[in-house]
Amino acid sequence: MIVDRDQPESQRFGGDRAQSIARWLPPVPLFPLKPLLDYLVVAVAKRRPELFNRLGDNCQKRFLIDPNNLPFFLLLVPDPEKPQLKAFNRGHAVEYDVRISASFLTLLKMIDSQTDSDALFFNRDLSITGDTEAIVALRNALDDIDSTLASDIAAAFGPLSGAVRALFSLSGMQKGPRS
Repeated sequence: MIVDRDQPESQRFGGDRAQSIARWLPPVPLFPLKPLLDYLVVAVAKRRPELFNRLGDNCQKRFLIDPNNLPFFLLLVPDPEKPQLKAFNRGHAVEYDVRISASFLTLLKMIDSQTDSDALFFNRDLSITGDTEAIVALRNALDDIDSTLASDIAAAFGPLSGAVRALFSLSGMQKGPRS
């Protein structure tokens, strides 16, 4: 179960139905993701320190990133001293300040600026709950960078960045730097 400290029990993530389904599904082994997520969040933080300046006090907030069609979710803490990106199986209790939920592909397209988050929100393809100031600060920080977060993630793979960009292209998300 994912927990928003400020939400009443009746409005917590997933509701009874999602939680009952998660109880019956076997947990996904996430330990192979840990070193990859640790590496990626540190690499992007080193490449884009200006993100933290733009986030200001919101660097200590916990951003729950919920690809709602996958059996796990991510928790991002964009602390400039120790950035964290962790994966958790559904059913795991996690406190967060902001929850961003959409399909995995929609979330990938958002980090590559291929889709308008406002349009997704109003079309109900994207759900955002929690600290509005923090999510606006994150969106503004991502909008201010010259390239895309997807390009930075691909670049973190060094000599394999071309292969990662090819995978992004196959998913229909990689367009290259914004102009």
